[in-house]
Amino acid sequence: MIRLAIALLLMLGTPAIGACRQALVLGLDISGSVDDGEYRQQLDGLAGALAAPAVRAALLAMPGAAVDLAVFEWSGPQDQRLILTWRTLGNDAAITQAAGALAATRRRPGDPSTALGSALAFGSAALTQRSACWRHVLDISGDGTSNAGPRPQDVRDALPPPDMTINALVIGSETLVRGERRAVDANELSAYFRANVIRGDSAFVETALGFADYRTAMERKLLRELQVIAIGKAP
Repeated sequence: MIRLAIALLLMLGTPAIGACRQALVLGLDISGSVDDGEYRQQLDGLAGALAAPAVRAALLAMPGAAVDLAVFEWSGPQDQRLILTWRTLGNDAAITQAAGALAATRRRPGDPSTALGSALAFGSAALTQRSACWRHVLDISGDGTSNAGPRPQDVRDALPPPDMTINALVIGSETLVRGERRAVDANELSAYFRANVIRGDSAFVETALGFADYRTAMERKLLRELQVIAIGKAP
């Protein structure tokens, strides 16, 4: 599907006004293992990543073919909340407004369990609302394995849309080793998400060295996701 969209761009030169090159849904883990300070590091980190110059440039790399974004929080099987409804990030003002809305979001009480399968189903349902977009990507951030609801590996492959890619941002707990910050459980958790959560030929797992590293890791992940589509801008 991506190759077809790029091929059409190469033949026609300029994308149709109002085209959507990618629908992107981000799911943020707010289960019981995430305290209030870590909650703010996620929300403010995502806001900062969206506003970063390199990410902003990648989002705006194809005038006339924008990225549509939605963001939700998740924890238990019945506890998902859409905190940023679908936005078309087609100009600087739209990106700034989306970042501002995330920074202004406040936490509400919720189920402390970790239901990754339910989070995948919620994000998938949101992506089906953007069927006309050329590419569909669901991102799940998490700092632990699933312990409630359907197992992610049992629901992942059957979820629509059929071309959906699922990526992950794993947040490892951190410790100081000889003065350097290191994630102590990131390898094990990354292996779990790689085996049970991500989906698609180009799917990947990004790692944050604790919540303090969340913004930097989110920037890396967004740039990697947007890079494939931005290639199609070449004449």
